[in-house]
Amino acid sequence: MRLHFHGAARTVTGSMHLLEVNGSKLLLDCGLFQGPRQETYARNRNFPFDPRAIDAVILSHAHIDHSGNLPHLVKHGFKGPIYATPATAHLTDLMLRDAGHIQEADARFINKKRTERGEDWIEPLYTEEDAAQVKPYLRAVSYDAAFEPVPGVSASLVDAGHILGSAAVVLDLQEKGKKTRLWYSGDIGRPNLPLLRDPVLPDTADVLLMECTYGDRLQPDPQWAYQQLREVIKTTAQRGGKIIIPAFAVGRTQELVYDLHRMMRAGEAPRLPVYVDSPLAVNASEIFRLHPECFDAETLAFMRQSRHPALDFEQLTYIHSVEESKSLNERKSPMVIIAASGMAETGRILHHLRNNIADARNTILIVSWQAPHTLGRRLVEGERVVKIFGEIYERRAQVVIINGFSAHAGQDQLVAYALRLKDKAREIILVHGEPEPAKILRKLLIQKGLEPVYYPDLHQSMEI
Repeated sequence: MRLHFHGAARTVTGSMHLLEVNGSKLLLDCGLFQGPRQETYARNRNFPFDPRAIDAVILSHAHIDHSGNLPHLVKHGFKGPIYATPATAHLTDLMLRDAGHIQEADARFINKKRTERGEDWIEPLYTEEDAAQVKPYLRAVSYDAAFEPVPGVSASLVDAGHILGSAAVVLDLQEKGKKTRLWYSGDIGRPNLPLLRDPVLPDTADVLLMECTYGDRLQPDPQWAYQQLREVIKTTAQRGGKIIIPAFAVGRTQELVYDLHRMMRAGEAPRLPVYVDSPLAVNASEIFRLHPECFDAETLAFMRQSRHPALDFEQLTYIHSVEESKSLNERKSPMVIIAASGMAETGRILHHLRNNIADARNTILIVSWQAPHTLGRRLVEGERVVKIFGEIYERRAQVVIINGFSAHAGQDQLVAYALRLKDKAREIILVHGEPEPAKILRKLLIQKGLEPVYYPDLHQSMEI
């Protein structure tokens, strides 16, 4: 049994882990890498293996950094099943099509500018038509149901509490008489977050393949994040500005809308119009209605009253057309605009940023981790001059960062997750984290008596 780390190794994005067992090749996630443009283009276009040789894929969840390179995998010859929970299968098809559409639209916009400058055109990473080819390979598997993705492997998916349908992958492997349980955490959620159930913690495993995104810090209490959001709404509205929020269309958008609903209904913040400007978020929110198996008790109670806290909101408008989206930039009154993408790299958020970034009355609100070299990271780092669609803009808008909305477990929760396997797991492997958080978490886990703890390089492989 051999495990290869072809993505999210010494970084957070591009999840892709290849397991070889009994002569079969099983891929855990197939995500897009997000980073410097040139490196992003090269890494996402070129697989370090032959896609035709992959027998099956198991998806932990639908976020693009875990699912977004499936269109390339299929386009280059993969013909096997892609296993996921029903909600993840539903969301993945939607999100991949949206990603293809956005890449085509961004390429058209950029190529118009490049033509004016006499530069060569760029090609989208993949098209909406490419993305649509993935759907026939998706196989929905319910939580806790056993299935056999390849010979000699019994698998099940348990709730990870991260986004709708997210799962940890539990693999019971048997090869040449040797039995091994591999527990792949995917992205680990946080307990007591709104909407979704808490993550299931591991019970027993020989090998733990675990994310470490926030291995260096505790996550602020969700109530603190709620209070910070309320203050941003109040202060920006008082100076007559707009609140522009880059947000992932699945998970973060619904959580933000839920909190805005709560505070405005309670009179804790001004009743501003709230616009969700992402076709994906509009459609994803409808998918939320279809999967009550993912919700916590509080959300189910709301739904029994024929309401949904993430969708039913008097001030809320979901934007569908490009014309509606453009019209928001013509309005000067205070409002909240939530748009994808979460790292401000593609999609309608770029248009809202370029139209609002130079106005000091406005606030750009960052509510999620930002990958290195993305526009979102440059805003977090306080850069005053940024490029959007290849053009220079001076940032006068205030940038506010609220980390408490993260759907990733913090350091204490990661430690608690791993400690469930103390004296059970023979090795722990850290992925989905930058070097400094991984270094801090690794040291802490070893101090707690959990060792060995590995932090593999990109394309490294190891026997398990």
